[in-house]
Formats: sequence, structure tokens, C-alpha cells
Amino acid sequence: MEHTKILQGFCLLFCFLIILNDKAVIGQQNGMVDLTILESAVSKGAVCLDGTPPGYYFDKGHGEGVNNWIIYFLGGGWCYNVTNCLDNTKTNRGSSKFAPKQKIFYGILSNNKTINPDFYNWNRVMVTYCDGSSFTGDVEEVDAATNLYFRGARIFHAMIEHFLAEGMKDAKNAILTGESAGGLPALIHCDRFRALLPNTPRVKCLADGSYFLHRKNNKEMSYMETVNEGLINLHHSAKMLPDSCTSKMKPSLCLFPQYFQDGIKTPIFIVNSMFDTFQINITFPGYFWDLLNNTCPASHVKTLQDFKQEFVSALPKQCNTSSRGMFIDACLFHVHIVRGNIWNALSLYDKTMAKAFSDWYFDRSPVQFIENRDLPLNCYQFPLKTSPCS
Repeated sequence: MEHTKILQGFCLLFCFLIILNDKAVIGQQNGMVDLTILESAVSKGAVCLDGTPPGYYFDKGHGEGVNNWIIYFLGGGWCYNVTNCLDNTKTNRGSSKFAPKQKIFYGILSNNKTINPDFYNWNRVMVTYCDGSSFTGDVEEVDAATNLYFRGARIFHAMIEHFLAEGMKDAKNAILTGESAGGLPALIHCDRFRALLPNTPRVKCLADGSYFLHRKNNKEMSYMETVNEGLINLHHSAKMLPDSCTSKMKPSLCLFPQYFQDGIKTPIFIVNSMFDTFQINITFPGYFWDLLNNTCPASHVKTLQDFKQEFVSALPKQCNTSSRGMFIDACLFHVHIVRGNIWNALSLYDKTMAKAFSDWYFDRSPVQFIENRDLPLNCYQFPLKTSPCS
């Protein structure tokens, strides 16, 4: 029953965040980017939950950016049992039939030089999310009773192979990135991506809203552990997870970046709120809605302060600045880098997120920024910030 309540709360939060994200980008002028269905993926078995081919949105690079690439994977949660996977097939999270015909690219994907000066003219790709496994599933058999396909890892490989053939094999710079459940593969597959670009001088990975925290000995974690176990078993994801982690602990724990990031050889950058709304809603049901309404009972304060310390302790060690960068804020957000008014405006230590990441990516300066706050900020009317717990 408790798991059901948490899941219902998350579904409400997920819809609410989509609405807020749409509101956050009104006013920016960017062109619409058309959906392309990758029909060739079907012959490779790289299909969505319902068997339809995956899709992507591609804005071609130009000028000095013509040989540079960003591959961005959309998120959309996990499906960890047959029932919710079947539910997903009725949406764009499980079928390309429901994918929007066009998307507007914001933030790091924007074609606006003022908003996105370092990447506006790169080849920018957004990959649809329709597999329910963070692009880790690889099950050959299709259940005749459900007709569900668990092929997320094949979608990842089919997409990367397609864009290698489209010119990415000659890239001078490349970034693998994504949001939430689509940002996790930017970590899980980061070294695979690097290996597929042996001649590219600079390859790095960026995960946004994907640093899900595992809290040891915490009763609220039982829900996330149930989800992780279900995903691993249903999608056969264990073989796609880093060996450096699965050789030491059960695979379901290796979906938490704190347990495998140290084994990633390719440079990675973490963008996350220390009070990520997905994590707060799952870990402390009811807190998010209180904080959003600028209500912070005294009982919340110590709990949130302790959570912040746990989160910061689980981040990459703050020493190897060339291979590990981070921008960790205190806003009640889930994802950042494709929210236009956040990407080029939210600042820490006098640097916007856009400037901080590009300085790190191009080796102009190290960036390991962690906001010096113990309690969350309500930033949903950004640039206005309010402190519910002050």
C-alpha cells in the first residue's frame, strides 16, 4: 500500500514537473525540430516496448560546429513490471507512435548563440525514450501474451551507430548526455561511447538529474530497491551495467551512480540538485508539496539537512577535477540543462551553469561547484528564489 501511494505521488509530480518545465521556456525563439523514426533499427531488434522503431530529433551542425556532436537522451522513468510497461506502451514512454512530431530545442540544445554560445552550431540530437530501462534492456524473447520488447540497450547502440554513419565518426568534439532516466545511460554507457569514437580528441559525458542517491538502512529506500530489482530482472539489464560495480555488489545497486561512477574512465560532469524533486518525493513523501508551497515544518529541517550531507558525501571525490566536474545546486528541480532560463542563468560562484560546463568541457578551468546551503530553495519562479525553510 505504501509503495502504491509513493508511486501515485511520483506520477502526480512527474506530470507537474512537465507543466512547469513547459512554462519555464516560454519566450525563447527556437526553431521546431522534426521527429525522425529510425526504421533501420527494427532489423537490429532495437525497438520500443511495443515493438515500434525508436525516434530522434536532429538539428544539423553548421560553421565551426559542423564536426561537433551532442547526443541527448530524453528521460521518462522506468517500467519494472509487466503492468506498468504495458501502461507505457499507450504513451510516448513506450511507443514511438505517440512521440511528438516536433520538438523545440532549449538550453544546451538551443540554436540561439546568445543562450547557448558554445554549442548552438553543433550537431544536436535528442533521442526519444521508449524502452523503460534507461537504455539497458536486452531480452531476445518476446512474451507472446504481452508482446512487450525489452531492448533499450539495442536502441542505444542502433542510435549511436546511425550517427557514426551520419558523420559523427569524424567528430572533433562529442558529448553524451541526457536527463533523469535518460541521463543515467550517459554514465552507464559513457566508456562505450568513448570507445566508439577512438579518433575524436575530446569526448565527455554529462548527466542531468540522474545522480539518484541510495540511502543505506533507510526504510524509504525499499521502494527504489524494489523498482531496481524489477527492472534488472525484467529487462535483463545486469550485463549492461559496469563490471567494476557488479563484480562487488548486486546489480540492482549498480543503478545508483555513487556505486559505479568511480570506475568510469571517461570524464563525466554531474548536474543535479542536492534536493532533487524526484528523490525528495520518493524518499520523503509529502515534503515536496510542502516546500513548493513555501511551507517547511520544523520536523523537515533536520531531515533535509541530513539528506544534503548524505548526497554530497556520495558525489565524486573533489580532487580529480579534470575527469570529474559538477554543478550541484539547492533548487527544487529535477532536470536543468534543457530548461532555457536555467541553463544560461542559474549561477553558482558567479558562473552560470552554461559557462561552468563549457569551461570544464573545453579544459578552460576546473569546475566542482556545490551550493553552500543546507536547505532547499524554491526556484520555480526563477529568477525569483524563495527559501521555504528560512
